[in-house]
Amino acid sequence: MMKYYSFAVTIVINLFFAYNSTAQNQPDSMAVITKVDQCISCHREQEDKPSKLFPGDVHFKKGISCADCHGGDRTAEDQDAAMNPEKGFIGVPAVAKIPQLCGKCHGDKSVMKRYGSQIQTAMVKEYLNSAHGQKLQEGDTKIAQCVTCHGVHNITSKKDLSSPVYPTNVPKLCAKCHADATYMKTYDPAFPVDQYQKYLTSVHGKKNLKGDAKVATCVSCHTAHDILNGKFPRSSVYPVNIPATCNRCHGNAEYMKPYGIPTNQYKKYSVSVHGKALLEKKDISAPACNSCHGNHGAVPPGVTSISNVCGTCHALNAQLFSQSPHEKAFKARKLPQCETCHSNHDVQPVQLSMLGVNEEATCIKCHKSDDPTKGYIVAATMRKMIDSLKSEQKIAEKFLDQAEQKGMEVEQARFNLKDVRQALIQSRTVIHTADLDKFKEVVGKGLTIASSAKKDGEEAVHEYYYRRTGLGVATLLITVLVITVYLKLRNKERRGK
Repeated sequence: MMKYYSFAVTIVINLFFAYNSTAQNQPDSMAVITKVDQCISCHREQEDKPSKLFPGDVHFKKGISCADCHGGDRTAEDQDAAMNPEKGFIGVPAVAKIPQLCGKCHGDKSVMKRYGSQIQTAMVKEYLNSAHGQKLQEGDTKIAQCVTCHGVHNITSKKDLSSPVYPTNVPKLCAKCHADATYMKTYDPAFPVDQYQKYLTSVHGKKNLKGDAKVATCVSCHTAHDILNGKFPRSSVYPVNIPATCNRCHGNAEYMKPYGIPTNQYKKYSVSVHGKALLEKKDISAPACNSCHGNHGAVPPGVTSISNVCGTCHALNAQLFSQSPHEKAFKARKLPQCETCHSNHDVQPVQLSMLGVNEEATCIKCHKSDDPTKGYIVAATMRKMIDSLKSEQKIAEKFLDQAEQKGMEVEQARFNLKDVRQALIQSRTVIHTADLDKFKEVVGKGLTIASSAKKDGEEAVHEYYYRRTGLGVATLLITVLVITVYLKLRNKERRGK
């Protein structure tokens, strides 16, 4: 009698699960679990954790049974028969084989289509090629794999607020490993474990904590399954790829519309001196988005911090500017220091035309011609001096070229002229002081060197003509002497005859 009673209870339990499965808007092709599922019945009676979690799992709602992952015969009442290895029972899957197990369905388009799922099927392949997947294949069973992030018997859609991979939960999920110093030490003692704390201070992190599922999280930049070390050229966070990674969101006008942020930063950056160095010349030392904005703690640089950001690379310029009268003037007007003259995303190579008081000059934006203040005079004088230096340099080079063409030795003068180029470079830096005396000191040295080189070139050319004239006179005298001797000898011969 008890046997029949137990069987009846089993039937009722399974009908309950089948009804619950149907109630979850299950696709017609997998509407109900038609056969009695002894796996669920048995574990339900034991009241173990898997049986309590599984009814809320997305797989259960699709009609997928325990046996579909663990193998065995779900229709067999006898435990030994249900868990018979000959029926494919594998029990708890080996950690190293979990991605392949998940991939039986998630890597097969036809299977996913049968369940009405639009999930892309390259995830497992991407994972196995990722930093995590490579470690797993090397035998590291502690590394993250499918169930580490998605759960085991309580897996829910990434669109579900309770899912660990829902955007607002992703940072905490990644931090479980990446914020654990003891755990991360086994991979790299120098690996930073403060990324999550930095993220919470960022614009992205603050909005994420408020429930904004659109802002960038770990997977937005590092990807979800195809995570690679940032040193690999194929990585989404390899320096050359970072601008494009940021642009996936920041270049999407519709996506960024709620935030009121411009979406042309990448376009401007790509034509800038920084962008060309990084994107065209592949110079990974050139600044990318994260160089100025930060990466995990990304924030837009404020007015007072821009000079510090630029100063990490352009240290001398920043130091000189801080000693200039512009520093106080910019602070009073709440103007960003470097950006005011050089712009931000579309920084162009420094041109001489930026200095001075002509129409295209940067200085004239503040120092107007109708109000010739000290700044206006300094800008005009600096430009005039640089023009003079460049003019003297060209004249010196012209004389040295002429001397070399005539075979004169001017190697030392040519070598000294290199210091004029150095003076021009230094003058671009000293401009940031807005100090005319310091500027004159640098340009003055260049003018002295250029003048000396020009003099050496002139003297060499003069010496060439002097030698040529002397040679001509000497040749003429010798010629006259030879003719005279010849005539005397002829005359002597005639007398002798």
